[in-house]
Amino acid sequence: MKLVYEANQLGEAHIIKHLLERAGLQATILGEYLQGGVGEIAASGLLKVMVNEAAYDEAKSIIQAWDEAEWDEDAWKNESL
Repeated sequence: MKLVYEANQLGEAHIIKHLLERAGLQATILGEYLQGGVGEIAASGLLKVMVNEAAYDEAKSIIQAWDEAEWDEDAWKNESL
């Protein structure tokens, strides 16, 4: 397994993992349960999203595209409501 993304928050790590899985790549979060061990103090470097080495380049491309995408606040709203 190879480190493809280092997250600051658990939710962020899960978003990246889900994004990669939707593309058909297997991803794992390391350090998911370590965050609770440090309590209220923000700890960096604990949450790592890992992929198989063969999927690394594709995973990096997917993450980069996601990171560069512009957020449209109205995209999720249902016009009929």
